[in-house]
Amino acid sequence: MADDSESLDRRGFLKRAATGATAAAVPADIRAQDHKHDHQVVPSDPALRTKALESVLVEKGLVDPAALDAIVDMYENKIGPRNGARIVARAWVDSAYKKRLLANAGPAIAELGYSGAQGEHMVVVENTPKVHNLVVCTLCSCYPWPVLGLPPVWYKSAPYRSRAVIDARGVLREFGTELDEDVEIRVWDSTAEVRYLVLPERPAGTQNMTEAELAGLVTRDSMIGTAKVLAPRGGKA
Repeated sequence: MADDSESLDRRGFLKRAATGATAAAVPADIRAQDHKHDHQVVPSDPALRTKALESVLVEKGLVDPAALDAIVDMYENKIGPRNGARIVARAWVDSAYKKRLLANAGPAIAELGYSGAQGEHMVVVENTPKVHNLVVCTLCSCYPWPVLGLPPVWYKSAPYRSRAVIDARGVLREFGTELDEDVEIRVWDSTAEVRYLVLPERPAGTQNMTEAELAGLVTRDSMIGTAKVLAPRGGKA
């Protein structure tokens, strides 16, 4: 799980995202002067608009709320980031699997039982001490559902989609991810044809951890590239 400082950075990014792409084009210092008070126009929040639409459909008997809950539960808890975490952990402990994963991700991911719509054509890119990968969908919200579940709100926001390609280092900093200047940042643009998964660096001090324990360290954001995987506090040497 992300620590408190990372959570605050993420909430700050989401707050800025709610103001739309126009606000994102304005320098941060100007935005800070203009938005010192805490407010948000309701129609700018996709979650609220979605909830309103859901309520209308349920009221008219066009949608079964239990069915919606089941779908959300499936993607959040069964087809969610835990699937991707298991893939990452396997690659960390099995060099042969890692080689297959980087060479041809689809079949390697299918070895662990994960496949389906929104994940038919996958590419896995590896973070190293000198290369950090970041995934975005500049056109909409293409996302590998079978391995990461539902995309977070910020991933679909116009500010993230636009700024990730022009100021990747700044966006990462807002998520609490500081990189040395000599680290190359590669931005990958997901499309309807190809979706990307980041293979994070394995943190130091985890050599004695089991595959299941390693999977527990991997976060959704680390597989998008907005975060790194952190070693457990007081980790196992």
